[in-house]
Amino acid sequence: MSMVLFASVVRVRDGLPLSASTDYEHNKGVQENKKHLKVLSKKLSHLPDRCTLKDEHYNIHFISSLGVGYMMICSENYPNVLSFCFLDELQREFITLYDTMRINTAVRPYSFIEFDNFIQKTKQRYNNPRSLSTRINLADMQTEIKLRPAHQLTVYDLGTANGNVHPHPSPHKGIAPNQRLEPVKLPGIISCLLSLLCGAFNLIRGFHAIENLLQDDEEELNIVAVFLIGTAACLYQCYLLSCYSEKRDLKSFLMFGILCLCNLYLHEHRNTWQILFHVAVAAFSTLQTRMRQPQGKGPDYNV
Repeated sequence: MSMVLFASVVRVRDGLPLSASTDYEHNKGVQENKKHLKVLSKKLSHLPDRCTLKDEHYNIHFISSLGVGYMMICSENYPNVLSFCFLDELQREFITLYDTMRINTAVRPYSFIEFDNFIQKTKQRYNNPRSLSTRINLADMQTEIKLRPAHQLTVYDLGTANGNVHPHPSPHKGIAPNQRLEPVKLPGIISCLLSLLCGAFNLIRGFHAIENLLQDDEEELNIVAVFLIGTAACLYQCYLLSCYSEKRDLKSFLMFGILCLCNLYLHEHRNTWQILFHVAVAAFSTLQTRMRQPQGKGPDYNV
């Protein structure tokens, strides 16, 4: 029979269970998959934000967002689109009811056990698909799944197989170098364009300084170098905003510092308003880079 069998909500950073559906299922296969679920809950911080683990007769699906993971066990023939709709509904309700501070400070397992009532009601609805036709948009969810399919896990990704520790490390340990970032918003686009503009100004002034250098004005050599460094720093700020890299925040602050020093050195070549403009753009770009976080912990996990 195609149905949702078990669901739980856990904290991503340590796998602390926050809430779970009441367990009426004593099938041996389901109990075994609950063990898999427990192991996965400890690894959520090292896994993609949307995954599926297929066992012989059961599937485990989970999503994670804003430091919380939403996990479920269902029968193998239960539609994936309904599974992720189910998890999406749990997530939307949970983040509406509970704030991040309360989640982060929870110390006891099942601190939000009252959420079990919503899980049970939602599970009953999803085990009766006829009642869902007017409540969810399956077409939109199906499109999302095609565009971003869930990452497929195996029992070996759990780090255990037949009760023994698997000798190979999990390929998902740590944040991947190609970690996706949250979608860039309008302020981020504006800051990137302004940084490019400042970089262009620096480059143009640098070329003019090179012309003076060719006329044997040796004092212009340092000016050329500073303008070119300023251009490179502006372009690198755009890169940090657009792409994920290790220690993005530290690098962005470093670029801000370099641009401030460059403008300080160029105080004789720019008026006060020009210097303030360049520093303000650098600060704005640094702020936008800091605000655009990796998608794995972001709110827009989009099944």
